[in-house]
Amino acid sequence: MMTADERAVFRAWVRTHHPDVGGDPGEFAEGLRRMRASRQRASRPRAHPAPVVVGRHRRGPIGRLIRWRARRARARRLL
Repeated sequence: MMTADERAVFRAWVRTHHPDVGGDPGEFAEGLRRMRASRQRASRPRAHPAPVVVGRHRRGPIGRLIRWRARRARARRLL
């Protein structure tokens, strides 16, 4: 994570070198690559290196019926 000072310096660099304000696109792209590479080296390893798996559920009335049946099949929670 960048400190506030590092972020301010980076944002000032972007404002002066961005292609929309007349900067060189190649130089801008190279500067972004350098910044991203330095952030990756400085970042901490992840707590959970396993991949994240996202499940999707069916939408609409059929999906609601399937989820309702699954909830009914689970054991009841105790208070």
